[in-house]
Amino acid sequence: MPAQPYHHGDLRRTLLEAAAASLETDGVDELSLRRLARDAGVSHAAPSRHFRDKQALLDALAEDGFRRLSASLERATGAEVTSSSGAREQVDALARAYVGFALAQPTLLSLMFGLKHAPDAREELLAAGHASMEIVVRVVTTGQEIRAITAGDPHHIALVAFATFHGIAVLASGGLLDGVPADDLVTSAVDLFWRGLTPEA
Repeated sequence: MPAQPYHHGDLRRTLLEAAAASLETDGVDELSLRRLARDAGVSHAAPSRHFRDKQALLDALAEDGFRRLSASLERATGAEVTSSSGAREQVDALARAYVGFALAQPTLLSLMFGLKHAPDAREELLAAGHASMEIVVRVVTTGQEIRAITAGDPHHIALVAFATFHGIAVLASGGLLDGVPADDLVTSAVDLFWRGLTPEA
């Protein structure tokens, strides 16, 4: 039987979504362009129009993951902040959005940061990763501008926040929280973190 002709409306997006799902159920090793093409109902050569090989697909998955993470963080922190309570709510929303994203797709998250910190990381991937962190920096900077967050390097404070909530997500996805619900730990972490951010009277 001749190969099915290429006729898919948005094959790149279809392949990325299918690959992200496959990544979580089967892992990186089982990810296959040929299998994705079969599942999408196109010829095995069709994906090459968008991804020259599996590594290109993984790079695109990681970049797309960071873009989706940024969109999630933007939705969580989009409201204007004018008070200390508003700034705290924004930090809480940021933490929950990040942990929620991470727990929903832990294998993708691992891929994202693994490729971002690889020696040969693509510029587009680095830019997408930095964009996510800049949202955290913006939240800190806004809090400092209204004097809800203590003075200091906003990038350093943002990195501490990222390390805290990324750590919770990694431990939770690995079942290493000794039965403590991730939501409860996020609540405690935000409370402790906020105390450290609040300027002294």
